[in-house]
Amino acid sequence: MALIQLRNICKSYPLGDSELPILKNITLQIDNGEFVAIMGPSGSGKSTLMNILGCLDKPSSGEYILKGQNVENLSSDELADIRNQTIGFVFQGFNLLSRTSALENVELPMVYGGISKEERRRKAEKALTDVGLKERMYHQPNQLSGGQQQRVAIARAIVNDAPIVFADEPTGNLDTKMSIEIMHLFQQLNRDLKRTIILVTHEEDIARFADRIIHIVDGEISIDEKVIH
Repeated sequence: MALIQLRNICKSYPLGDSELPILKNITLQIDNGEFVAIMGPSGSGKSTLMNILGCLDKPSSGEYILKGQNVENLSSDELADIRNQTIGFVFQGFNLLSRTSALENVELPMVYGGISKEERRRKAEKALTDVGLKERMYHQPNQLSGGQQQRVAIARAIVNDAPIVFADEPTGNLDTKMSIEIMHLFQQLNRDLKRTIILVTHEEDIARFADRIIHIVDGEISIDEKVIH
């Protein structure tokens, strides 16, 4: 089933009296339960594409259908609800609150959803257990390794049962061993929890953990390939 459909998506930014094209006629479909890597060199447009897919930015033209809804027709409040309930975000820099425990960091998205304190605690504990941090729930970020901090960020991304997890260069601040552990975790979330994972990376070896790689070059899809594991 098509979870995401992009049709002739273009994105340009003003540049003096003209416009600078970043994305050019991107058309693709991502189905429910896929693990997809979007790969390309710096400046290729992959992060712009991720921002559009994550409802953080809107295309200049074209159509984005998310779970059967045309994103262009949604209000700011509706887009905010999608970002809170449908999409979980994982970033290179972890983006954790520094003087707050892992548990409280994971509870944060649910505060905006009006979920009771008891339910927030229960769901946050489960999410941290799912990412292997049951023994680290009350540690603050400065008491955790980089890999553990990224696990907290992943728990925060999945705690609202969001069906889609966007990961933007999630291993960029990690060493090789930790990067492999985090990528195995994404594979586990995709396989066991049936989350759709969309990963942005410029590293071939990281992209190969996905089941499908979409290569972006100069704002266009150059290759869309299945990965054989």
